[in-house]
Amino acid sequence: MGENRVRIIGGSWRSRLISFPARTDLRPTPDRVRETLFNWLGQDLTGRTCLDLFAGSGALGLEAASRGAKRVVMVERDPVAFRALEANVAALEANTVELKRSDALEFLRADDGTYDVVFLDPPFRADYLPEVLPALVPRLAAGAMVHVEAPRATALPPSWVVWRSGRAGAVTHQLLKWTRDEH
Repeated sequence: MGENRVRIIGGSWRSRLISFPARTDLRPTPDRVRETLFNWLGQDLTGRTCLDLFAGSGALGLEAASRGAKRVVMVERDPVAFRALEANVAALEANTVELKRSDALEFLRADDGTYDVVFLDPPFRADYLPEVLPALVPRLAAGAMVHVEAPRATALPPSWVVWRSGRAGAVTHQLLKWTRDEH
């Protein structure tokens, strides 16, 4: 399989390239979407804990680490993509990044951490979000934001609201909040 590259667009690793394997379900978040997302979140993520639940290329999690996140947990089940993540983390000396080779739902059931920012970019053909969003709730810190990428806007379960949304090509992206105190 060939190797692809994507550029980190901000923070301490700005302009550094990361590599990822060619996989049909692996498509890194486009630059335009990442730029918009980190404008919404604020460019500096210092002190925040992030979860990249379907890490894939690692573009979102490594972008967060580059922007000062104190901890970034990246979950990926595909062994080839996981090895590429390991290589990128080593090359960047990304000591705030923890890699977990696991299925997303299994990880959420076993994990006991809480997160300020969560990135959800599941394979487009899979219908993970109806299961993942409720399973994610116990892992959210107060005021947490959840970024979702999908081919179309996500139908949200009760207590979830869209804080911001956009579209770039075939990608719809939404920044969500869970309103635990309002329901």
